[in-house]
Amino acid sequence: MRTANGLLGLLGLIFLAFAGIAFYLTRGATRVDQLFIAVHGIAGLLSFIAFLSTGIESLRGFVGERSTKYGASTVLSTVFFIGILVAANYLSTRYHHKFDLTEAGVFSLSPQSAQVVKLLDKDLKLQAFVEGGVAPELRDLLNSYHDVSPKVTYQLIDPDRQPELAEQYKITAYNTVRLEYGDSSTTVSQPTEEAITNAIIKVTRSQKKTVCFIEGHGEPDPEDMQEARGFGQAKAALANENYEVKKVLLLSQEKVPDDCALVIVAGPVKPYQEQELTALDTFLRNGGRVLFLVGPRSANEFQPLLAKWGVKLGDDVVVDQVLRLFQGPALGLAPLVETYTPHEITKDFKGRTVFPMTRSVQADAQGKAGLQVTELAKSGPSSWAETDLNALFEQHTATKDGADRPGPIPIATVVLAKLKEMGEPVDKEARLAVFGSAQFIDNRNLDGTFYNRDLFLNTVGWLAGEADLLSIRPRALRASQVQFTRDQGTLIFYLSVLIVPELLLIAGLVVWWRRE
Repeated sequence: MRTANGLLGLLGLIFLAFAGIAFYLTRGATRVDQLFIAVHGIAGLLSFIAFLSTGIESLRGFVGERSTKYGASTVLSTVFFIGILVAANYLSTRYHHKFDLTEAGVFSLSPQSAQVVKLLDKDLKLQAFVEGGVAPELRDLLNSYHDVSPKVTYQLIDPDRQPELAEQYKITAYNTVRLEYGDSSTTVSQPTEEAITNAIIKVTRSQKKTVCFIEGHGEPDPEDMQEARGFGQAKAALANENYEVKKVLLLSQEKVPDDCALVIVAGPVKPYQEQELTALDTFLRNGGRVLFLVGPRSANEFQPLLAKWGVKLGDDVVVDQVLRLFQGPALGLAPLVETYTPHEITKDFKGRTVFPMTRSVQADAQGKAGLQVTELAKSGPSSWAETDLNALFEQHTATKDGADRPGPIPIATVVLAKLKEMGEPVDKEARLAVFGSAQFIDNRNLDGTFYNRDLFLNTVGWLAGEADLLSIRPRALRASQVQFTRDQGTLIFYLSVLIVPELLLIAGLVVWWRRE
């Protein structure tokens, strides 16, 4: 009887201890929590009452036993360990930091998202209208923005319980996020990280810069989202970064329109007229910004113009040797690029890009004052610049010989021009970028598995003077995640944190007690 009563005393301590732990962790928020706390509290009290009913003498004898001393030591050690866990939990709540150990950083904000949020100079308010006011994945995403900057606050709202807010902000569907920044606001109906970050960019910028695609020479259409060679994806990507995109028929105008912050010459098939070349040169000499995307066997009329600005267009095609399983080396006309020269555009840039059907674009600024020319991207060491274009396009063969330049081959070059130092009357900067492939930004290659979109948008951002947009953008591909319901989450919590540890502790105590 004495031994059984002693065991009841220890069990009473365990029941009360776990009742206290459950109350600390849950605060009795749900009926399940309240039931667990009540059952353990009552069981603990009853165990103590039964233990104390044996009388004082039995209590003194029990306290003096060696087994009781060992048992008390075990209980105190357990309580001490639990105290450490509680203290660690409290400190992690007050001073928390998340570690993303995935290779692609799929549980962290992209560098661009973090950079955009860090530069906020006003409070950004995010309101997510979700069914039942509960959306764990969306809450974690919004909390990631808050973790980067305290200027970001977020709230999950049940539109059924607060219909006046939904009506006020014209919210008509679940999973809609409203962003408010100063006097500007917008909504996102599909709240991915990319969509929210793009919305932040829009509400934090007071004006849009205009990007002008030159047309009239058989170029792919910026409105075309269907054809593989269209530039519709490029236009959409620019619009997401708050640029206004329009087409310009330069041949019908005396000069580049004044509202063009950036001009893009992309994939012309027919040659430019002298009037257009002069208009582009004048635009640059007045501090303009131009992006040239010109593939091989076309646009050779740009060679004299670009040579003036320190860029040499090669009359060649960059060929790379690729290894195919069980087939050996084969010719590749879409070189992969992993080598980038340090520059604002390529800062922290480590992604692979692909340049289908590209020519060489070489720096040629020696002896030309005021020009800072950077060969931005280069093909691999197994590549070469093939000069026998007839054999390549007609016979579909290419052989590396003495007339061909061995790799790495520069295929993208950027220029910063100090116009005053060049002898121009204006004290401004002109910027231009030249890529040897027009297919680099077509629908097939811009949003694929490579980082063409990031390099393209970084280049546009540098040309347009949007330095805060030069970064790696959110990726659409995310890691697979398992979503639990609230009941499933509660069950997992109780089994892993309370019930299983409690049963193990009781079982160990009973075994130890019987051996004594």
